[in-house]
Amino acid sequence: MSKDSRMRATINQKLTEMGERERLKELLRAKLTECGWKDQMKAHCKEVIKEKGLEHVTVEDLVVEITPKGRALVPDSVKKELLQRIRAFLAQHAT
Repeated sequence: MSKDSRMRATINQKLTEMGERERLKELLRAKLTECGWKDQMKAHCKEVIKEKGLEHVTVEDLVVEITPKGRALVPDSVKKELLQRIRAFLAQHAT
């Protein structure tokens, strides 16, 4: 396991143990709904299903198809806010 992987695992563990991970997930859900991301993704899913046909699309196919667009559509302001909150959390709980 690389140093980077170990660091990510440690950060993830600390966020989970302290309940911060769930709070961040709730914040992310709210921000994505607020900015219209959820509606955009729902529309994109409908487009993909319409294009390929309901019988020819699995959930796994849909996830593979929409994930790149979903990541690209997350506003920078939301990414920055989450990163800021993670950094503040880590600074406050540094050992």
